[in-house]
Amino acid sequence: MIKFGTSGWRAIMAEEFTFANVRRVVQAIATHLKQTEPGKPVVVGYDPRFLSPEFAQTTAEILAKNGLSVLLSKAVVPTPTVAFQVMHHKAAGSINFTASHNPAAYNGLKFNMSNGAPSSSEVTHAIEDLVISSTQLVAAVAEGEANTKLIKRFDPKPAYMAKLKKIINVKALKKSKMKIGVDALYGAGMGYVDEFLREAGCKPTVLHAWRDVTFGGMSPEPAEEQLKELVKTMRKEKLVMGLATDGDADRFGIVDTDGTLLAPNDILPIVLQHLVKTRGWKGLVVRSVMTSHFIDAVAKHYGLEIKETPVGFKYIAEAMQAGGFLMGGEESGGMTIQGHVPEKDGILACLLMAEVRAVEKKSFKDILKDLRKLVGPYYSDRVNLHLPEATMQAVRQRMSTLTPNKIEHLNVKKIVRLDGFKFIFDDDSWMGIRLSGTEPVVRLYLEAHSTKKLEDLKKIGTRLINQ
Repeated sequence: MIKFGTSGWRAIMAEEFTFANVRRVVQAIATHLKQTEPGKPVVVGYDPRFLSPEFAQTTAEILAKNGLSVLLSKAVVPTPTVAFQVMHHKAAGSINFTASHNPAAYNGLKFNMSNGAPSSSEVTHAIEDLVISSTQLVAAVAEGEANTKLIKRFDPKPAYMAKLKKIINVKALKKSKMKIGVDALYGAGMGYVDEFLREAGCKPTVLHAWRDVTFGGMSPEPAEEQLKELVKTMRKEKLVMGLATDGDADRFGIVDTDGTLLAPNDILPIVLQHLVKTRGWKGLVVRSVMTSHFIDAVAKHYGLEIKETPVGFKYIAEAMQAGGFLMGGEESGGMTIQGHVPEKDGILACLLMAEVRAVEKKSFKDILKDLRKLVGPYYSDRVNLHLPEATMQAVRQRMSTLTPNKIEHLNVKKIVRLDGFKFIFDDDSWMGIRLSGTEPVVRLYLEAHSTKKLEDLKKIGTRLINQ
């Protein structure tokens, strides 16, 4: 059984992620698109992983054999750029080969719909059902010849970069002439953030902007361990800030002047305030259920509506499509804004934070200090607990029937079951528990109004899961 997660299908190469299985999935998507979006082209992209270009070429040929025209990227391309091209070319959708921030042993396939958004649950289930019946059709299609005239190679970068230039305050960047570290983490974002900054008059120092299918022996995730070299370079060359994108550049990492890696939970409220102050924007602010309420407080201060969604950017994209949208984000490092793609964009997030730094002319630490004075202190954390499968089942069973008024000495004011289990306490601190559906991991999300209370919540949450 091939199952799609919150962001496409991912698996270990040569085990489940094979050419045979890719052909099945692509044929299922082709069948779906012929039924739902006939006569439109399909955008095909790929990241720098081992065999990603070959998977993309195979995909283009299968689509062509199905009579579908294909726009096949000439080079490695970020996920948000692929999403933009779907909208730009009014395509039926896109197939992008990437496993995002997963280790090098993985590859994956992301399918975006005709509006540029990640595949909805309804569409995903339809494709999964078609995969089951696609094996015989794959064999039949394989015998035919691909009409190469239906496959067009194109460069997806220029139009996307031109779009960013309409969004970002290039004048502020030119005036700042900032020295900025940019770490592509060997991912698809290479040549995007650094090139934009260079053309805007800044001075980027670039790291890991070449293809290495092992990602330097680490996962291409903009986390503390992976960004040590960026921090070291920043200190050595006295850089103002550091920017990083993950394997397919849909997630972001932001490093402050002092070498501190900022959490997405802190970045989202910074960007929201900046957009309101500099653009005068109004509208709906959307966040996933386990994302900090810090952004809620900023939204409330400016009279903005906030909407909570299940985990997965497709739900934020759905809210964006409904209209009246200002921005959306999630604690795992996803963000987009009005007038842009309904997909998380790490390149956009990096450039917006560079703009914030150029306009405010002070460190993010100081900006956060001012924000906390404005709306109150918010401190959040996430802990991944790796448990045996039997323990996972026991936790899942216990959580499904848990309706406490108290957890230890804490009074439970509200329980949110939108996605996982979120316990909101009477002082508005909260604890969230989500069980992974693909690995034996329980994720514990925490938020409090002091670092001491945060540590207390961490201990209480860990005991609750392990009891």
